[in-house]
Amino acid sequence: MDVEEAFQVVGEFGAYQKRAVAVLALTQVYMAFQSMLVVLVGASPQFHVEKHDGVQSSVTFFGDVDSIVTEVRKTISCGGGGHHLCQDAVSAALPFVPPPRPPQWLLVKQQAYKVSLAGSLFFAGLLLGSFIFGPLSDAVGRRPVYLTALFLEVFLGYVTAASPSYEVFAASRLLVGLMNGAIGLVSFILTQEYVGKSYWAITGTLTSMTFAVGIALFAALGFAIRPWRTLAAAANTWGVLCFLLSAMLPESPRWLYCRGRTERAQEVMRFMALMNGRPAHKLSLRPADGHDDGDDGGRSGILRLAAHPLLRLRTLLLMYIWYVCSLVYYGLTLGAGDMSGNRYLNVAMYGLVELPAYPLCVYFMNQPWAGRRKSLSGFLCLAAWACLCTIFIPEDAESSLAATSLALLGKLTVSAAFNIVYVYTSELYPTVVRNAGLGVCAMSCRVGGILAPFVPSMRALATAVPFGVFCLSGLSAAALVLLLPETLNAPPEQTLEQLLPARRRVLKSKPLLYQDDK
Repeated sequence: MDVEEAFQVVGEFGAYQKRAVAVLALTQVYMAFQSMLVVLVGASPQFHVEKHDGVQSSVTFFGDVDSIVTEVRKTISCGGGGHHLCQDAVSAALPFVPPPRPPQWLLVKQQAYKVSLAGSLFFAGLLLGSFIFGPLSDAVGRRPVYLTALFLEVFLGYVTAASPSYEVFAASRLLVGLMNGAIGLVSFILTQEYVGKSYWAITGTLTSMTFAVGIALFAALGFAIRPWRTLAAAANTWGVLCFLLSAMLPESPRWLYCRGRTERAQEVMRFMALMNGRPAHKLSLRPADGHDDGDDGGRSGILRLAAHPLLRLRTLLLMYIWYVCSLVYYGLTLGAGDMSGNRYLNVAMYGLVELPAYPLCVYFMNQPWAGRRKSLSGFLCLAAWACLCTIFIPEDAESSLAATSLALLGKLTVSAAFNIVYVYTSELYPTVVRNAGLGVCAMSCRVGGILAPFVPSMRALATAVPFGVFCLSGLSAAALVLLLPETLNAPPEQTLEQLLPARRRVLKSKPLLYQDDK
């Protein structure tokens, strides 16, 4: 039997796989903590600058905020619940003495951009992590890349909490983002490759759902722990638990099988069967056709995507679709208006508003009349429609409720599209290049996230231009999705050779022929 038939014997989603997927879902919570860290530790309170003879002499912060913005080398208490930052007394008394170096951190005025820069560096790390570690996990295995990246992210997370300077903090955020990008890709792939294909929609959706829950949990953690260094350390401690639990996870049997390590894949599958209470003695895997034994370590998975005509065109289409999902997602978040009120509640709502989208995903993706392709296209169209309607809402207080409702609808629908595109993309790539394909698509996704904040500045041309861009982008991506094949109930390809029957088909592949059917 092949690996897909073996899952019917082992159990497609037995007790052991449920525990393994639960561990990977807990890791998504940790990823959410790290992704949202700067939102709270970079909070900027109100402040007042006092000047003496035209020269800044002190800065007073108001409110109970302890963040990287207020981090200084020397502080004294000040009335009104603030921090008072003073210059060196000698410099104040003797004008001819050069003023001391500004206090470390104190990210206000001309230094305020450094807060956003730290967040941008994290997302730049995500981009690089997607590009580097996707192909690497296809070459050396899912498990070693996942565990190594998780260990390094936990270590670097503590470096963030103990950063002696802003420069160390910023560098650690870049490297944490690099590891986060690796973990995000590989953990998602493992949730798919541990289970039978009929459960891919459920396990893929579970990762997105737990990430959204992680955002809300981080808001609660931030509300309970106010000092930013303590908050960063506490959030990172969750990663220690995830690493200890993840150390017991096996290698992906699908990856082992497609690499020609049939005996090792068989051992993993038999272990799963025993843990699921299924008989394992009848489980025997036949060698995969056209397997890649991994000896040609110099061949990159990305080069394979570029060389294969079918995968090359699929990848170009998927890169644009991922880019648009990210652009519209973050664009609608910005278009929802200024987030006034309690910042912890705002962060929690930012995550919780996505939760209703995921049950809808599972329902529509598994319906024969909708499937992956039509569901993704439909949710992108709804997001575009929300952007279009926002254009015609006047900017006044009476219309704020309608604008907020449309923003929430757009957030729901584009979150659903984001979730579907993860599952759909993993099904469109063979196992040998699945992480490479997801890595390239995730890289284009990060580009969309980076560009999204700049689109609102196009209001200088006309008020409707930003949402017009989001609308047209969503509609164009929804149309391109329809050029891709449906993957619902289709057997997943394991190797590139199984795509050969599709050589004359540009985007759609013929049903996979197994050895027994020939």
